Amino acid sequence: MELLQPLFHLHELAIEDVLTEEEQRPKIELYDSHYFIVVNSIRFDNAEIFLRALNIFLGKHYIITVTRQKINEIRALKPVLWEEEVTAPDQFLYHLMDLIVDNYTNVADRIEAKIEKLEEDILMNTKKSHLNEIIGLRSEILWLKKVLVPQKEVINTLNKKELKLISEPLKKYFGDIYENAVKISETFDTFRDLMGNLREAYQSSLSNRANEIMRVFTALTTIFMPLTFITGVYGMNFDYVPGMHWHYGGVVALLFMVIVGVSMFILFRKKDWL
Repeated sequence: MELLQPLFHLHELAIEDVLTEEEQRPKIELYDSHYFIVVNSIRFDNAEIFLRALNIFLGKHYIITVTRQKINEIRALKPVLWEEEVTAPDQFLYHLMDLIVDNYTNVADRIEAKIEKLEEDILMNTKKSHLNEIIGLRSEILWLKKVLVPQKEVINTLNKKELKLISEPLKKYFGDIYENAVKISETFDTFRDLMGNLREAYQSSLSNRANEIMRVFTALTTIFMPLTFITGVYGMNFDYVPGMHWHYGGVVALLFMVIVGVSMFILFRKKDWL
């Protein structure tokens, strides 16, 4: 950058931002001979979302991109430039911004698929780990939403503001990118609401499971109540309890307890209480 600054007369404040700030908020700074633009590229690897700052210097006859990390959109840009026969810096900028915004759409589709799978898992078999997934995914969505707002404004500036380095016919194309950015922002608003619904579904599933367990315990307790009563009666220290001294009294009492217990179990099964 120290070699490029005097050659292209790049503003020292922009150079300072590039050299000292690894993570930057999306922005556009307008100087006399060039513009300094910062946008964030997005990656979704192994269920983790990464944002990578891309610094762009746009001049009348040049465009310079600076990044500290690998940006997939730059690698994907080369065949597009050949196919579209791009010859102007502002056209280069348009195709680069278009690829970056399209990648946000791809990531949004993958996040939507992840939300749907998480919802299905919660409904089928709720686990404690699902709450951590909900909280983590919601945090990432809110984080991306904060990034999308200034990035959307950068694109809107390229679309509407009178900029001498952006040709007039090209502005409507930036307008198309801006519309896509707005749709993506609205999509992440929807994701935020869906995560709230997922958390409610998780809490509801846990409550239903607790109620199911309590229902089973209650039914089992009810089954054992008459059995406990019978054993209590025959366990009293009286000489004249019916059947106490009968030779088959114990067998009959046990058989009666089994019949009562099985009958109540069958009744509860038919009532779908067990």
